[in-house]
Amino acid sequence: MNSTKVTEQITAAGRAIEEDSFAIIDRETGPHGYAPDQWPLVRRLIHASGDFEFNGLAAFHPGAVAAGLAAIRRGAPILVDVEMIRAGLSAARLAHFGMGCHHFIADPDVIERAKAENSTRAVQAMRKAHRLGLLDGALVGIGNAPTALIEVVRLIREEGVRPALVIGMPVGFVSAAESKELLAGIKDVPWISVQGRKGGSTLVVAAIHALLAMAE
Repeated sequence: MNSTKVTEQITAAGRAIEEDSFAIIDRETGPHGYAPDQWPLVRRLIHASGDFEFNGLAAFHPGAVAAGLAAIRRGAPILVDVEMIRAGLSAARLAHFGMGCHHFIADPDVIERAKAENSTRAVQAMRKAHRLGLLDGALVGIGNAPTALIEVVRLIREEGVRPALVIGMPVGFVSAAESKELLAGIKDVPWISVQGRKGGSTLVVAAIHALLAMAE
């Protein structure tokens, strides 16, 4: 009988490599300050990037992991800022929980609004998601566009939007660190972030996959 979980590597060889990698990370990290439910996610960030600085850079709202697991188990939608995140997520793992993934950054109406209002496509994509009612109760993942994260924070503060969880990890040199500082000031919505300029779509994918594995 095959007892492999959908969130694990398909082959025994693949699972062994991943487990050995996690063991190396645990050994080389040593003691850390993360809670038991937070460390699997931090470890995935290190695994995805090869960068041990995420032990310390990763930051959590106190209710973040529990909120993410609850959202996954009820099949909440995932809203992301760029196609790269959706492409990186395992379709089989999402289907297992009945989850869909959405992004609007390349939609013609989003592009037209960004031009007309002299804003970014990322901002308009988040506004479109709000108009469609996709932000409330959603798992939001932002790995590329700081302006998307800034807009999500504005929607939370000014328009009462309530995502289930915001994973805010945009990478870059313009407003990336600042957008995460804004997110860290949010109390009413759970969030997971990485401090400073580091981030990226790969990390958001790793964080979501970590939560999927924990949910299973």
